[in-house]
Amino acid sequence: MKATSIHKMNDEELVVEVDRLRRHLYDLRCQRVTEQIEDTSQFKKTKKDIARLLTERRARQIRSAKESS
Repeated sequence: MKATSIHKMNDEELVVEVDRLRRHLYDLRCQRVTEQIEDTSQFKKTKKDIARLLTERRARQIRSAKESS
C-alpha cells in the first residue's frame, strides 16, 4: 500500500481498511496453522500496512488536536 493512497483516504476509510487487513492477517494465521500458506512474506507486508494506516490515523488526530487548541 502506497503512502499517497493512504493520504487520500478519509478517516472512515482508514478504519475500514485497518479492519479488513486485521481480518486478512487472521486468515493468514489460520492458513499457517493448517499449512496451506505458500508466501509467508504476506505476514510482514500486512503488518506493515496496518502500521502505516494506524500511523496516519494517529497523525491526523494529533493535527486536529493542535488545530483546535
